[in-house]
Amino acid sequence: MSDWALFGHAYLQHAVLAGLFAGVGCAVAGVFVVTMHLSFLGVGIAHAAFAGALLGLFLGVPPMAGALVFSLGTAAVVGPLADRVELSPDTSIGILFSLMVGLAFLFLGMMPGSKAEALGLFWGSILTLTVRDVVFLALVTGGILLLTGLFFKEIHAVTCHRTVAQAAGIPAAWVSHGLLLAAGAVIAVSLPSVGGLLVYALVINPAAAAHQLTWRFSRMILLAALFGVLSCWTGLALSWMWNLPAGAAIVLVSTAVFAAAAVFSPKRKAKAWTLPRTVA
Repeated sequence: MSDWALFGHAYLQHAVLAGLFAGVGCAVAGVFVVTMHLSFLGVGIAHAAFAGALLGLFLGVPPMAGALVFSLGTAAVVGPLADRVELSPDTSIGILFSLMVGLAFLFLGMMPGSKAEALGLFWGSILTLTVRDVVFLALVTGGILLLTGLFFKEIHAVTCHRTVAQAAGIPAAWVSHGLLLAAGAVIAVSLPSVGGLLVYALVINPAAAAHQLTWRFSRMILLAALFGVLSCWTGLALSWMWNLPAGAAIVLVSTAVFAAAAVFSPKRKAKAWTLPRTVA
């Protein structure tokens, strides 16, 4: 059988499409998170999605449904909690993070029988995705791209400087909360492919790499999406060739992309020129 003939298998087609949609969706959400300095958000929502998926398994409902409810619930609480009690978003996420870790271990401990399926949600399995999983990924990614295109100016203003955006009449709180919900949705639907332990790396790394290479917000979104898909497809290929865990391979590739971007970053070079030079 030739290498190209392998793409005739449905499971590999699903994996390639999932890599495309998860790579784009996670990376675009990652740009929102990175530019708003909410990198810990990905960790908190990923663990919330994992806890929700475990509850779904425990109750006998689809794990993705539980992951969506928990991740969206967490994203909906983080913003208003930070605004009303004057906590930083990272502090709010940290409080919810500890709650979700506790719930995840509680649901895992209460689960009868084998825990193989539950533990599999930790690292994901992109090669076992169903058509329904891929369709969910496509719908959520398409929704995020559509909303980003429709409200690009508002999103750009809020992510870069929320106070100025609010002074200009933009409903900054609503836009910010909407971005958190979008991140929660894409993390939840990416959980089966990359896993709860690794999905936040796919959110942060491509966006952080793009952030190293450009000052323009629109170009950052395009580069992040490109890096996200490149990480997913390259990680999938490495996993196929050397029998590696796909989720781990995807995350390691995305980390390598960020390292390369950091080395060649024009921002780093510009910063070096602005710093006072020391005499050797």
